[in-house]
Amino acid sequence: MKKILLFIPILFMLSCGHDPAQQQENKKLNSLAVEYVRLGLAIGQYDTDFVDAYYGPDSLKPKQAPAKEFPKDSLLANTNVLMNELKIISTNSAVDTNKIRANWLMDQLVAFSRRIRSFSGEERPFDEESKELFGVVAPVYTEDYFKSQVNLLDSILPGKGRVNDRFQKLANKFIIPKDKLDPVIKAAIAEARKRTMAHYTLPAGEAFTLEYVTNKPWSGYNWYKGNYKSTVQINTDLKIFIDRAIDVGSHESYPGHHVYNMLLEKNLYHDKGWVEVSMYPLFSPQSLVAEGSANYGIEVAFPGDEKVKFAKNVLLPLAGLDTAGINLYFKALAIKGTLNYARNEAARGLINNTMSRDKATTYLTKYCLMNDETAAKSISFIKKYRSYVINYNYGLDMVKNYIEKNGGTPKDPIKRWELFGRLLSNEVTTEELLKK
Repeated sequence: MKKILLFIPILFMLSCGHDPAQQQENKKLNSLAVEYVRLGLAIGQYDTDFVDAYYGPDSLKPKQAPAKEFPKDSLLANTNVLMNELKIISTNSAVDTNKIRANWLMDQLVAFSRRIRSFSGEERPFDEESKELFGVVAPVYTEDYFKSQVNLLDSILPGKGRVNDRFQKLANKFIIPKDKLDPVIKAAIAEARKRTMAHYTLPAGEAFTLEYVTNKPWSGYNWYKGNYKSTVQINTDLKIFIDRAIDVGSHESYPGHHVYNMLLEKNLYHDKGWVEVSMYPLFSPQSLVAEGSANYGIEVAFPGDEKVKFAKNVLLPLAGLDTAGINLYFKALAIKGTLNYARNEAARGLINNTMSRDKATTYLTKYCLMNDETAAKSISFIKKYRSYVINYNYGLDMVKNYIEKNGGTPKDPIKRWELFGRLLSNEVTTEELLKK
């Protein structure tokens, strides 16, 4: 297949030219990017969840120990100063590249401001918070919608009784035995990597370390270390089903988070010197793109019935599991996927104090078809990460629509891989994703 090289043309960007005014503007933008990184790292001294990854110069790290009191006012003031400076460039620049870069930085700084306030105890309702942190408000789905999807699932599952019980009975046939987990996960990642490398040339020396952890609120995590290296952690608190080997493997590694971070580091940080991408602030619009693309990347790497074929032919035998019922299981999973927004509704209710923990648990088990363990873990995640949950479902839908409206449909997989690579290699704002 045709490979998409790392130096593919930057989407929507034009040449910056070499006249003195533009050179001065570029210099100013680079200076503001440095201050942006310094500010983010300063916030991270207090809010330990703020900086998800940093691989930039050590010289930008805080040189003083954190103060005893969180310096909310000074951090907000610095954020506002940066936003005002960037707005001048965004408004006046004749260079599209600089406008895009300034707008991206401003959107990130809106999230800085909200996170600073949230860390200080100034919480906002779910939708207002998500708008400020991630740039969007996720659509609301009614209980009637979820009921209709559950009824659809009811029509295909064998047996009688509660839909959740019947779904769990089917799913439990495909739990990966703990002694088979490592080879199954590694096989899934290796396949995802092979499929990704059929389309992209990745940086030399890229690699990841795989670890199994416990007592985490998430199922998997990619800790990007810079220099094209990641640590991928898989949480073994809960049972891991055969489909999750493909999903978590693709999401955290290829063509998900590992590839996204590598392409930004290679194309923007090293090739262009854009220091701002060397720091990834977790609570920012960047996470909408990161999580949405990581979830959509599963479909890009394993389109159509490729997941069920790979599970049936490779993963299930490797796990020592029977393949009987696997087609029905993946058919049920496709319907279950349409219920993902029920998690948003549970989170919206918990954060807005319109839903008790017990009611949220019922919502997750009834409409997300989670077992009790997974529902409890999900609530733990919501309590910690709050409106971040929208990045997984609404982010996925936004990325999918963005790629497909530009021609990257399932009928043109090469175009889809190309557009997906461009998305991962650029500073894309939520406004750009939503543009019709």
